[in-house]
Amino acid sequence: MADGSITGDSYFQKPRKRNRPTIPIFSPATQLLSPTISSFFHRCSDATFFRGISLQMLNFNKPRSQPRPPRSYSLGGVDHTEPVKKKGYVRKIVFALALTALCIFMLKQSPTFGSPSPFSRSEAGITHVLVTGGAGYIGSHAALRLLKDSYRVTIVDNLSRGNIGAVKVLQDLFPEHGRLQFIYADLGDAKAVNKIFSENAFDAVMHFAAVAYVGESTLYPLKYYHNITSNTLVVLEAMAAHNVNTLIYSSTCATYGEPEKMPITEETPQHPINPYGKAKRMSEDIILDFHKNSDMAVMILRYFNVIGSDPDGRLGEAPRPELREHGRISGACFDAARGITNGLKVRGTDYKTPDGTCIRDYIDVTDLVDAHVKALENSKPGHVGIYNVGTGKGRSVKEFVEACKKATGEPIKVDYLPRRPGDYAEVFSDPSKILRELNWSAQFTDLEKSLQVAWKWQKSHREGYGHT
Repeated sequence: MADGSITGDSYFQKPRKRNRPTIPIFSPATQLLSPTISSFFHRCSDATFFRGISLQMLNFNKPRSQPRPPRSYSLGGVDHTEPVKKKGYVRKIVFALALTALCIFMLKQSPTFGSPSPFSRSEAGITHVLVTGGAGYIGSHAALRLLKDSYRVTIVDNLSRGNIGAVKVLQDLFPEHGRLQFIYADLGDAKAVNKIFSENAFDAVMHFAAVAYVGESTLYPLKYYHNITSNTLVVLEAMAAHNVNTLIYSSTCATYGEPEKMPITEETPQHPINPYGKAKRMSEDIILDFHKNSDMAVMILRYFNVIGSDPDGRLGEAPRPELREHGRISGACFDAARGITNGLKVRGTDYKTPDGTCIRDYIDVTDLVDAHVKALENSKPGHVGIYNVGTGKGRSVKEFVEACKKATGEPIKVDYLPRRPGDYAEVFSDPSKILRELNWSAQFTDLEKSLQVAWKWQKSHREGYGHT
């Protein structure tokens, strides 16, 4: 992730916890300096301007006809001479006070001085969406789409998996006042989350924030239950307390486990076999139980394996290096193609599939965020919608690897290893319900082309978004 300041309305708000990484704090108030104050300080850098202030306002530099002699006074029979340098101190103090007064005056002339933040009030015709995990791979693409569609967006992320560089890209694309703000916070901190809701007028929540690696979940199950299930409960409680009545929940096909027959429909029994899928299933249950006694509009999207990146090359996938072994297969393929890793490791060749490798339904991230927007547009108070988001076509891991070789043009070395705990043999969707009810279907279904788009971003961002 990249360093540096974020302009516009972005700011960081730290949870009150110890041992947090030091993050720069930016406030919307800093925008009051622009353009009036920034212009003033730019002029202040000109020595001529300073001389003008001195002569016109303070008259410090007016030459004397004769130098003033040092004063002396008598105290107890001893003469004391007043230090000459005191005059310089007085001048500096007076000048500083005058400059401060001028800055305050100019600040008050700003049309936004003293006015409430646009994020704190509801406005007719503007939908304000909280995007949790909006600095992450999928969340940042969703935020981009919402901003393009003229939504007001607040991103909340603790940057444990997200990239502040992605937020900066969005800020550069949409610098207008009241369009986008970023809040650094941990959803596990209920007080911080409640404060965020109390200070912002949200109309809807897109809840993406979650750790999301099947293999990692088998190693650290408690981390997954806390991060996914507990944090979803915190968000839901804050929504209820502050009357935010629309939730678009990012779920997963991992809640189905390993069904007996394909394709998977929304009525397929949910029997997750790893902590990631179990934690998401628990979160769904909490949401559905709460909904029974509320008028909240709820849309739950269970999506499949996400690939690709923004077609215009502005955003991409940049996982942390230490998570490579748990990450998506597309990231692993690109790392091997770039020589970052010594080849690609394919885990499991003895599944009951045509070529022995796992079969998955690969959905392009552009299609995925389109499904989220369609879900938001079609959400209704008191209604729950549950949808699979996939292409409806399964591809084996071997097929994926061959497509990746063609997309990158690189000879990727492949090592075949034993199965990974928690994986299942075959998973692909039946997306007919979301087509029927939301008029959504996947448009970017050419696996090789999706990988080509993602590879182009990877090649031009060899360090991802930079250092965090």
